Amino acid sequence: MVLHIDIKKRFPGFCLDVNFETGTDTVGLLGASGSGKSMTLRCIAGIETPDSGMIELNGRVLFDSARGINLPSRKRRVGFLFQNYALFPNMTVEENIRFGLGTLSTSRQRKKVAEMISIMRMEGLEKRYPSQLSGGQQQRVALARALVIEPEALLLDEPLSALDQHLRDNMLKKMIDTLSDYRGVALYVTHNMEEAYRVCKDLVVLSSGKPEAKGYKEAVFMNPPTIETARITGCKNLSSVKVISSNAIEALDWGVKLKLSAGCKRDITHVGIHTHYIELAENAEDENVVKCWASFTSETPFGMMVYLSVGSKPISSGEYQLQWEISREIWEKVKEVRQPWHVRLSSDRLILI
Repeated sequence: MVLHIDIKKRFPGFCLDVNFETGTDTVGLLGASGSGKSMTLRCIAGIETPDSGMIELNGRVLFDSARGINLPSRKRRVGFLFQNYALFPNMTVEENIRFGLGTLSTSRQRKKVAEMISIMRMEGLEKRYPSQLSGGQQQRVALARALVIEPEALLLDEPLSALDQHLRDNMLKKMIDTLSDYRGVALYVTHNMEEAYRVCKDLVVLSSGKPEAKGYKEAVFMNPPTIETARITGCKNLSSVKVISSNAIEALDWGVKLKLSAGCKRDITHVGIHTHYIELAENAEDENVVKCWASFTSETPFGMMVYLSVGSKPISSGEYQLQWEISREIWEKVKEVRQPWHVRLSSDRLILI
């Protein structure tokens, strides 16, 4: 199972220019709103037509501008789960699921719908209309409708965004289980980095219509190739750098010199570190330990975000260079330590861009 996409589509002030290839592992399209994620899915599904390029699924050409090929959506064997689910309000659950099975016999349609009702655990809901369903139930109906046609590719456009946090957590497990059993190509669009990491094995990070990064999710998160990728994958601490030597840099925005665990290339322009990788140092003389003060703090659901002023005591609460995320338990200990604090930016946790 392989999907190959290499297309361009222009809009006023925006150009979608994407190219990547997927296998059977779920691929996440991660990016900010307006980065081109949903438009990419719509082009694959045949809802939108690219200006140029090619889309090929398992050796079948779905679109090729050079050869004049543009298969209609109904012939692409692609299942699409829309962000708002797009259920037909005047159709029941079973009628919505059956919608894409028009070419099959009535008995075959009934059998396949019954199978999806069972798989999605929706027994007893068959005769209900979308307005009579919860958000999670609507999502399961939409997913069943996408899967019942046995698609070669499954496209999921922000499938959890319409759910509240509690329901989102419950449905995320169901989504992971469903995709683990699915044997086709799956593309999962989201702007939620945690969701992308939990659901997908590989990632394509989009920014302004173009791929910024592609590859295994851990590699993309831990070694982002660009500043935008680092931001999208959640790195809040970034600084421009001056390369001092093959194993030392100066983080200009933080005002500190840092040792590196491995040699660096001369073309490095930025350094970063995730908020949860900063740690309180026991010895101020250790490598990559910096002196800092708490400028202000902000509570998170399970911890504390501490905004640190590096090198000098802050004059105002808006003056900080680093963000440090710690648990409530650690915060209770840290806040009793006399400032300035000494924190470590471990060399093996630094992101070099």
